[in-house]
Amino acid sequence: MAKSGTSDSDDVIIIKKYANRRLYNTRSSSYITLDYLAKLTREGKDFQVVDAKTGDDITHNILTQIIMEEESSGQQMLPVGFLRELISMYGNSMQSMIPQYLEASMEAFRKNQEKFHSAMEGSIKNSPFAQLARQNLAMFEAASSAFTPRKDKQAATPAPAPAGSSEDEIAALKAQLSAMQRKIDDLVDKK
Repeated sequence: MAKSGTSDSDDVIIIKKYANRRLYNTRSSSYITLDYLAKLTREGKDFQVVDAKTGDDITHNILTQIIMEEESSGQQMLPVGFLRELISMYGNSMQSMIPQYLEASMEAFRKNQEKFHSAMEGSIKNSPFAQLARQNLAMFEAASSAFTPRKDKQAATPAPAPAGSSEDEIAALKAQLSAMQRKIDDLVDKK
């Protein structure tokens, strides 16, 4: 995730945003898109977006714009109830505490995901149900990857398909994942 001022300036990619809404990567000397910035974020690359005219840091605005585009393109991850609660916190006396709380929550989620992954890996190695466990782990990783920024290229690559998997198995996993998402959405909507 892009965090201005948290790492060496050599590691931070500077992106300039021009009045014509074009984004320019100063490291590669090329124009880029919001999709490219989303990819950098998923890969754990640090970048800062500055207004080309004023020099103001507008990274927060650009990251928010990326989220809005992801949400409107059918990749909805933020439940309506959560969005309403978040909006209601603006202007609230607790507003200043929300950013730290959300960052701590995401960090805890990431750590729990890593622990779960390690535990699953350990149980998979010697289990007679290893094939099924690998498929379940791959499905869990796919579902949770949207919540966790990747820190290195190796982590950003998708998990290899289980040995002997076919297109039918992949389609079945996708169907199961979609069904799980609908159930989660239903549970959230009932609150």
